[in-house]
Amino acid sequence: MAQIEKKGGLLRKASSTKKPLKEKVVLMYDEIFKHEDPAKNCPRFWEELFLMKVNLEYLEAKLESVDGEELMKLKDNINSLFQHCIVSLNEEHQIKVVNALQTLCALIRGVHQKNKPTSGFDIINMLMGFDKAELRMKNLVESLDALLCGDGSESLKSLCLKLLLCLVTVTDNISQNTILEYVMINSIFEAILQILSVASSRVQHGYDGVVLLALLVNYRKYESVNPYIVKLSIVDDETTLNGMGLVISQALTEYNRQYKDKEEENQGGFFSTLTNMVGNMFIAEVEEKISVQTNEAILLALYEAVHLNRNFITVLAQSHPEIGLVSIPTTPVLPTTPTTPLGTTPPSSDVMNSSELPLDPNLHTSNLLITFLKYCSIVMQDTKDEHRLNSAKLCLIILTCIAEDQYANAFLHDDNMNFRVNLHRMPMRHRKKAADKNIPSRPLVCAVLDLMVEFMVTHMMKEFPMDLYVRCVQIVHKLICYQKKCRVRLHYTWREFWSALINLLKFVMSNETVLLGKHNIFALALMVVNLFNVFITYGDTFLPTPSSYDELYYEIIRMHQVFDNLYSMVLRLSTNSGQWKEPASKVTHALINVRAIINHFNPKIESYAAVNHISQLSEDQVLEVVRSNYDTLTLKLQDGLDQYERYSEQPREAAFFKELVRSISLNVRKNLAVNTLSQEILLKEFSSIS
Repeated sequence: MAQIEKKGGLLRKASSTKKPLKEKVVLMYDEIFKHEDPAKNCPRFWEELFLMKVNLEYLEAKLESVDGEELMKLKDNINSLFQHCIVSLNEEHQIKVVNALQTLCALIRGVHQKNKPTSGFDIINMLMGFDKAELRMKNLVESLDALLCGDGSESLKSLCLKLLLCLVTVTDNISQNTILEYVMINSIFEAILQILSVASSRVQHGYDGVVLLALLVNYRKYESVNPYIVKLSIVDDETTLNGMGLVISQALTEYNRQYKDKEEENQGGFFSTLTNMVGNMFIAEVEEKISVQTNEAILLALYEAVHLNRNFITVLAQSHPEIGLVSIPTTPVLPTTPTTPLGTTPPSSDVMNSSELPLDPNLHTSNLLITFLKYCSIVMQDTKDEHRLNSAKLCLIILTCIAEDQYANAFLHDDNMNFRVNLHRMPMRHRKKAADKNIPSRPLVCAVLDLMVEFMVTHMMKEFPMDLYVRCVQIVHKLICYQKKCRVRLHYTWREFWSALINLLKFVMSNETVLLGKHNIFALALMVVNLFNVFITYGDTFLPTPSSYDELYYEIIRMHQVFDNLYSMVLRLSTNSGQWKEPASKVTHALINVRAIINHFNPKIESYAAVNHISQLSEDQVLEVVRSNYDTLTLKLQDGLDQYERYSEQPREAAFFKELVRSISLNVRKNLAVNTLSQEILLKEFSSIS
């Protein structure tokens, strides 16, 4: 034994020649990384290994340190370790099951890290062997399914989901993860549905279950028949769908709440005082810091549910009372996820365990759609970088799917379903912050329109988000087509909407040179002009009052200079032989009725002013001229104004979703924690299981 001498009150070893002692599990790992069968001289090797606390870091580092050629020589031992992990999942001794699950995670991650340049089949061979792969994966998935659906420990269920998430996200591009072929054949879908349909398991495992499902749905979705897509599209069990909706709603609500807390924090104290002193010049920077992180994983789950399953649309409108939303679990929630930035993790346990969902104090009831709209209003504020731009794009794609659905439109426009929706508004120097209490209770479609108008007026900037503007205008067009078709007279402040559209046209023309270098601005201009054409042609069937129709004409006449300038611009480009000739010509044609209104009423207004010796007419006087001269106005009927192309993911959006899923996969992998359950916690939990 090394001599220990005392010097200066400190104990130190007299000799440092001896290496520090290794823990037994590490010595056993070292045996696996030798060329001989570790059980040859120790028959109880595998049984003892799974009684030892796993050292994930050492096992993964060991796999990382071995070169590819050497690893191939260890294939038999790694195959054997993988096989004994699967066997241990059926052990009655639950510590063994936990250790087997954690070892599988380390093994899968370690081998994938080592074999990044090679094909997926090499990885399958390294872990299981080609000849045994099908049977091994069948046994693995069946064991995980049994653990998830059984009455066992909640910690084990949590680890099962973490292992599955580890398996799914181990490659950057999940469609290149060949092991998932076996998860397609041996489905885990029913186990995920069971988690979502039972309140206690949903509270603790619902988030991981929903994210796992969203990722599995995106495995080779364009290349082959994905059974998870097929199964998700036909789910009609109300309890399960509501369970999925609750998980998504809670995750979005938690994000909204965190954002609001940070917003209030930034509005108080010295910084707020300073910004007020200098005219709020730093307010954009404050907002940028608040909205850095978003939750694309849960948003992808919402998209897949809305896009694939028509029955899920009913969940969007499912009203939740403030009290008794979520059942309190009978077992404690263990800390299985590390702390990460805002919006990237599941809702905190206090939210998931709470017997009431955090709601706006002014609302007696809420629903998933309201929560989602509030989330959109935060995410869509700042689209300056690609990450946030993609989040806003996904929000608008979801709203596009909702705006096309007949049932969704029915409850969006239902006069008997009124809500007060407090959307977040971007702070701007030229407008005051709206008081939340002033927001009236209205049909939900009003909140959707408010969100679209808010985006339009706040994103006219040098880095113009053309794609998002096009999607906003398309969403509004689809909603108006429904109103026209069903003769829904929506009491909405349409003048604000018309004003936003006109200002958008004005901005596009002011920045023609810059924007034309990057975008086809005529496609957007045509959509905006055609929206006015819908109001002009069919407005009398869906505008709330005759005076609303008069106000439409008033706005067109008042802002006639914008339309005149647009006409001059498109006429100039349509008479040239350049690349914009055809798109510009379409706008020229679309402006016929707008120009007819301007050319018909402007002389009448000027004549009225001259006869009555008035230099500047009031709004009421202009409206009087408009009402008196409808009879002599001639308009042309334009075809196809109330028709639109329905949303289709493939092929137009395929590249977007491929990159989005890659980003989500990387984020899930980065935040995945499979070793945060201490043996002490597990032993305590297992000892309480009868």
